[in-house]
Amino acid sequence: MNKKSIREIETAGKRVIARVDFNVPMQEGQITDDRRIRESLPTIQYLLQQNATVILMSHFGRPKGKPNPDYSLKPVAAHLSRLLQQPVHFMADCVGEETRQAVHALAPGEVALLENVRFHPEEEANDPAFAQQLAALGELFVNDAFGSAHRAHASTEGIAHFLPAVAGFLMEKELRYLGGALQNPERPFAAILGGAKVHDKIAVIDNLLPQVDCLLIGGGMAFTFLKAQGHEIGKSLLDSDSLNYAADLLRQAGDKIWLPTDVVVTHELKPDADTQVVPVNQIPADTLGADIGPDTVQRFSEALKNAKTVLWNGPMGVFEMPPFAGGTRGLLETLAGLQATTILGGGDTAAAAEQFGFADQMSHISTGGGASLEFLEGKVLPGVAALMDR
Repeated sequence: MNKKSIREIETAGKRVIARVDFNVPMQEGQITDDRRIRESLPTIQYLLQQNATVILMSHFGRPKGKPNPDYSLKPVAAHLSRLLQQPVHFMADCVGEETRQAVHALAPGEVALLENVRFHPEEEANDPAFAQQLAALGELFVNDAFGSAHRAHASTEGIAHFLPAVAGFLMEKELRYLGGALQNPERPFAAILGGAKVHDKIAVIDNLLPQVDCLLIGGGMAFTFLKAQGHEIGKSLLDSDSLNYAADLLRQAGDKIWLPTDVVVTHELKPDADTQVVPVNQIPADTLGADIGPDTVQRFSEALKNAKTVLWNGPMGVFEMPPFAGGTRGLLETLAGLQATTILGGGDTAAAAEQFGFADQMSHISTGGGASLEFLEGKVLPGVAALMDR
């Protein structure tokens, strides 16, 4: 947590190479959600105000270590240039003599975006020689890509061995909110976990449970807990390998754990599905649960009403389809009305907040899917560990 930030190092007039997370959803060359790009703007604009030369690098998709025009960052350079209202020089490669000369020729106050670092297999291999080539482009390294901080790659971890390395504003914000919730939360502290499988969240549960005042469980993973209680769950998602874990957890910490009391069931997952709300002890054998029910939303909201810190990872149902969106939307509405620090982690939870118009009413929405999950598990993130200590 105690990492140097961009504010604590001299950046004026320097060539600064910054790792950002521009891995944004794109369809036919058009960016469909630019939140990650917008989140990087405070760091870029600060560096420009300091009259630094800003060299940005990112991965995009999974091009498997070779150039692929489908995974080019060129459309991102054009989009960023509109957001910054100044030209963004696009470099056709991230390393090589041509790139080095072009970057070194940039004037203070100019911005360049390098081509996808994953066009080179050395990036994911964290090859020191490749990291050194990236480092040769700048005089300082700023890591503002929390979403990639759990990867020990050349552009996130390797480069920090060759340049003074500090956190950008987004990285700092992520560490402040997520770290604050884990280390020193204002109480009562509630956590909400959803998503599909219990197995994916075991390490998070084990790390969070001793620290929270209550843990609300919804989404697909709730059905494994309901099954462990002896309920019929029909064709609902069951993580059978985690049944014993769920049963043990309920025995040991039952008073802290809140499970659904009713669920929305259907015969098939489709946008115009017929649905029925049933108590959890009356799920028909030929149906599957796809959302928490209204009574659960009310009870969960009641459990949250006095909370001062709420951490949420994983939706309450298949929110992408209108018949199964009520649970996730209902809890977002509750969080928006709380006088509390509200932190959302995980791509689906963030997407739901955007979709239902609550994103701006949350204290913090993490940009790191896998990274925020590993952070909540208590793991050390290589991209954070490599930064200079205060």
